[in-house]
Amino acid sequence: MYSFLISLGILIGGYLIYGAFVERLFGVDSSRKTPAYTMTDGIDYMPMPTWKVFLIQFLNIAGLGPIFGAIMGVMFGTSAFLWIALGTIFAGAVHDFLAGMLSIRSGGKSLPELVGDQLGTTVKVVMELFSVLLLILLGAVFVVNPADLLATITPWSATIWIAIIFVYFFLATLLPIDKVIGNLYPVFGIALLFMAVGILAVLLVQHSGSIPEFTEGLQNRQSNPDALPIFPMMFISIACGAISGFHATQSPLMARCMKNEKYARPVFYGAMVTEGIVALIWAAAAVAFAGSFDGLAELLGTQKPARILYNLSTQWLGMVGGFLAMLGVIFAPITSGDTALRSARLIVMETFKIKSNSIAMRLLVSVALFAVTFVIMNIDFTVLWRYFAWSNQTLSVFTLWTITVYLARKSKPYLVTLIPAVFMTMVTTTYICFAPEGLRLGWIVSIAIASVVSLLFCGLFVKFLNSIKKERKL
Repeated sequence: MYSFLISLGILIGGYLIYGAFVERLFGVDSSRKTPAYTMTDGIDYMPMPTWKVFLIQFLNIAGLGPIFGAIMGVMFGTSAFLWIALGTIFAGAVHDFLAGMLSIRSGGKSLPELVGDQLGTTVKVVMELFSVLLLILLGAVFVVNPADLLATITPWSATIWIAIIFVYFFLATLLPIDKVIGNLYPVFGIALLFMAVGILAVLLVQHSGSIPEFTEGLQNRQSNPDALPIFPMMFISIACGAISGFHATQSPLMARCMKNEKYARPVFYGAMVTEGIVALIWAAAAVAFAGSFDGLAELLGTQKPARILYNLSTQWLGMVGGFLAMLGVIFAPITSGDTALRSARLIVMETFKIKSNSIAMRLLVSVALFAVTFVIMNIDFTVLWRYFAWSNQTLSVFTLWTITVYLARKSKPYLVTLIPAVFMTMVTTTYICFAPEGLRLGWIVSIAIASVVSLLFCGLFVKFLNSIKKERKL
């Protein structure tokens, strides 16, 4: 239990200490007017209550990743606890907070626009294509799994639920943000928070003795550790509970609704820390429920994570509590899928300079996006998730380098994002070279290639720093 409590303490303490440090570093200014007031359009830009903005941001980013990713990712051992805690504080929360603040300072721009401002037009075009594809991919993933879960607790088939979720996604993508998302998210949030608190209480009171400890070692607990080494596989498997590039596509949504910059840390940094806590709870609960790492490996070999989650919830919280917990877990991916597609719609409209106040144009863009989503949705989920996993972390690499360049331009301490940027460059490049869905190279060769790529990026950054120094001398 002590390992779990230490990790939980790092998350809470990190928000209070390191979060405040990053906030001061950026220079939050409560006297500046936010895009919610300066660019109000009644569709995407509008001031909303901070508690709603927090819940929307939290539910936007808390999809399947911190639950399914944590359940599967904890098989890398107690190293997973450390990655969730330290990754969240020093990488994920910094990534989300600074992406959100950069959007606020740039008039609520979407991620590709922010990247283009800092890294150039060519990179911007690549990011536009890459971001839209990733968001469509995520939307497809987050239709299939909630439908499967709902089919297990209702008499309706997964096909019927897919149709219902699709209709909901379409409305959430098309209508003003306060109509569907702003009204339903508080209800979804209560269910998700009930799940987290309920599972945590049972875990600490009844199953604390089954939580793995750091003293047992940080070694990989996978049945085939050579095929699934901790580096880079764990850092890709546990993404949304530590750092996720997808989050940077969501922060601009709330940057357009935030009343004051002073709420940025609780909303952006705080939502990521909350997600890290959710991931930590599920990682520990999965091992405790199975009784051991070996027991969890056996469960994962015979059951889908959704079934493990359902059995855990009903056995620990009873039928009523388990049902409410399941609703929270179901709503998490649904409330990420809808805003993923909404973000895709916004990026497409920004790219082609289409005004959001035209419902006909919003409808046209939405129909096109949903048609592509439907086609992708028919691909096997396992394949979809693997490609989403590495493309998601690739997006985080671009975001971190973008923020690093911005901080350097503003003469602010850029090490806070440079270090995670280099680390995630190593992780993602190694994964692409090593993974079965990548180049399938040897681990040593993959590490060597990733080192060269990371050094190349660092070299380009040093060149950029030198160019800034010359400009300032002129």
